[in-house]
Amino acid sequence: MVGSDRAWLAEQRFQAVREVRAGSPITEVAVRYGVSRQTVHNWRRRYEAGGMAGLDEVSRRPHRSPHRVAADVEAEICELRRAHPRWGARRISFELGERGVKPVPSKATVHRVLTRNSLIVPQDQNHRRKYRRWQREAPMHLWQMDLVGGIFLADGRECKMLTGIDDHSRFLVVSAVLAVPSGRAVCEAFAAAMRRYGIPSEVLTDNGKQFTGRFTKPRPAEVLFERICRENGITARLTKPRSPTTTGKIERFHATLRRELLDDSGPFADLPAAQAAIDSWVHAYNHRRPHQALNMATPASLFRPTRRQPGDPAPAVGAPAVPRVTPAAPAEPAPAALPAAGAVLPFSQNAVEFDTVIASSGVLNVLPRVQRLRMTSRYAGHPAHVWADEFSIHVQIGGEHVRTTPSNLTAADLEELRLRGARPAGPPPAATSAARGKKLAADAVVELTRAVDGAGFCQLGGQALKVGTPLARRQITIRLDGHLAHIVADGVLAKTLPSPVAPEERARLRGARIAADPLPTPASGPISVTRRVPRDGVVMVTRQRLRIGRTHAGKTVHIIVEDTHFRVLLDGEELCLHPRDSKQPVTRFRAYAARDSTSEVSMKS
Repeated sequence: MVGSDRAWLAEQRFQAVREVRAGSPITEVAVRYGVSRQTVHNWRRRYEAGGMAGLDEVSRRPHRSPHRVAADVEAEICELRRAHPRWGARRISFELGERGVKPVPSKATVHRVLTRNSLIVPQDQNHRRKYRRWQREAPMHLWQMDLVGGIFLADGRECKMLTGIDDHSRFLVVSAVLAVPSGRAVCEAFAAAMRRYGIPSEVLTDNGKQFTGRFTKPRPAEVLFERICRENGITARLTKPRSPTTTGKIERFHATLRRELLDDSGPFADLPAAQAAIDSWVHAYNHRRPHQALNMATPASLFRPTRRQPGDPAPAVGAPAVPRVTPAAPAEPAPAALPAAGAVLPFSQNAVEFDTVIASSGVLNVLPRVQRLRMTSRYAGHPAHVWADEFSIHVQIGGEHVRTTPSNLTAADLEELRLRGARPAGPPPAATSAARGKKLAADAVVELTRAVDGAGFCQLGGQALKVGTPLARRQITIRLDGHLAHIVADGVLAKTLPSPVAPEERARLRGARIAADPLPTPASGPISVTRRVPRDGVVMVTRQRLRIGRTHAGKTVHIIVEDTHFRVLLDGEELCLHPRDSKQPVTRFRAYAARDSTSEVSMKS
């Protein structure tokens, strides 16, 4: 609320108190001002205790909240959401418990933190149709199997993949990419899975012609898949026609596969490359990715394969092993569009603006006996445009906003500036500055502009705040909101840290201004790093060696760091894709510059 509105409220309350003190009945005064009798009593008591100052609007926020999430925990929640945009509140709560956070925030608490920091978009609940859920009591009792498309190769072909999931543990037992989804290819992949994990008791599929021949014309027949099930003692179960919810577990896996891998990948170089990329992702799905339906356990922790005993017959159909080759890099996802800012900033009705010239000493005289601004010497002699009111002074040079500072001017000073030739001002060119020497409201949001040095530090209230080397030598905006410090760079929320400055000290910070725009959204997509390829063609990312090739020595490549793999790009063209073997965080984002033509640069993250 701006100062003029606060003064208006205090004046209205004073009028009500004056009427009561003059003898008017409290009930009539309360009705006339649209409040309760108790509110009028409170106004009268506050006026008698503190005069006009007692009628000012005060914050009702509690002084302390012992059950509020700690600042470092809230910052870690924001960082996890930013690093993994697809993680929900339940997954983030689970990851905090894995990292040793005590006590572990509940799912509802994490959801409130994400909403408060604009990291999720509130939406109406979509109450879907309820189904009766079922699950087998032990692994290897039932496999659900199906075919899914959407795997494209560089030559324009679309391949299909045979998928199979254990009903009890959600463990992926089959994930074979097929050039031609024939009955023979499906049976070879099915037999390879049984040789690896054992023979299940039952198999549930849809009514595809690869799985059943009951719709074969002119009369039903037994297909190879049914024969394999019969000869190995497997009960083959079929869904009702047009009933995909019966195989809901495998259909839900298909949605996860598309969202987390296929939607963000481009055409693969060939069939072995597609199989290698999917194998890497499936391994992470089985062994590292917690599953909400399993109470955040991994599928591998619940899956128990059935080992074939010596002398037991092998599955009826054999299949050769799929060769593993270096996969092709998927296409880089398009960056998300940023929301446009267009909020109208509040300002005083007494605001004025005028043009002046900065003195040769670098001093800008707003009103010489009241306030002077010391600008840098490089602006000496430059014409400047000044916007001023009782709260802020904005300075523009050459049409560019260069400074915002708290104002010492009163309404009488602004009237004097009008007599000197100043004209009524339009909307302010920047956000309102924090009032100098006054205590801000407990919920006030303050912004500052700072420069980051080469080591990734900036100065805030006499303290060195580490924002990270990715923002080195850049201009950033620090948004102080409660006990958090949001780092904004190029209109994108880059990081969230615990605030090193207490709320009562923020009005004294250099260049502090009241935030007017909402908190921007974080950048979507994976992390990108750059590396200069040395003579041996091997670079390092997160302590993992990536072989790029000696033919690219001396060139700078961009590496997209995904959860399960690295994608290497050169001038926008995809070079290769490497499975990610470690979970080490990325600490070095930029490539070193080559010192000479013979130097060999080693990039370590």
